[in-house]
Amino acid sequence: RIIIHTAARVPSISERSESLLDEFRRTNVAGTLNLARQAADAGVRRFIFMSSVKVHGEKTAPRHPLTEDADYAPQDAYAISKMEAEQGLRLIATETAMEVVIIRAPLVYGPGVRANFMTLIRATASGLPLPLGAIRNSRSLIALDNLVDFIAVCLEHPSAANQTFLVSDGEDLSTPDLIRRIGSAVGRPVRLLPVPVALLRLGAMGLGKQDIFQRLCGNLQVDITKARQLLGWTPPITVDEGLHRAAGKTSLG
Repeated sequence: RIIIHTAARVPSISERSESLLDEFRRTNVAGTLNLARQAADAGVRRFIFMSSVKVHGEKTAPRHPLTEDADYAPQDAYAISKMEAEQGLRLIATETAMEVVIIRAPLVYGPGVRANFMTLIRATASGLPLPLGAIRNSRSLIALDNLVDFIAVCLEHPSAANQTFLVSDGEDLSTPDLIRRIGSAVGRPVRLLPVPVALLRLGAMGLGKQDIFQRLCGNLQVDITKARQLLGWTPPITVDEGLHRAAGKTSLG
């Protein structure tokens, strides 16, 4: 028997998760560990836990992708709760016969995607000029189909036992590249204005949207070498196919 645990409290756009640490801990830490202990007592063989790249922070240095042994550096209550859940699960794995697999995913996109990624799809589909042409960053993403495929590999692969993995599509994109690929997926021309990043930063600071600036302009890369080498895993679909599936099945109205 195997449990795949993907349920979690996630931050909404309208709330600052820093002020809700107790609530995040109640669901993402206490809830997860309670389920894991019951699973171990019931004889569950493997417990697969969906964590987040955010346990490592919100950014990486250029051309220095994260690996699984990077330090913890959570920046908000959600990431703290995921980190603490990971730590608790590892302890349970040492105390019981149940194997634990931890998967740290970056932004996941697919049919029905919402929040900031949906906003970006709609902005691209509108055909309006976007002031993001001067950005030179690099970010890892993962298509839902690729994530599901990786989870499927972790169900039975003996080498996945008690391991932690970072996963992605295997191709990192700059924000302008991502917008162009979204434009191709939705069949719309893309117009990108080369507004200097410094001006974008000032505008974000003035609007209190520094977090959005970081996601649009900053780097956040992961290295999936461990998944490739230890499990022999290769993302089955490309970024372009993933974006086509996401945009083609997402309402743009």
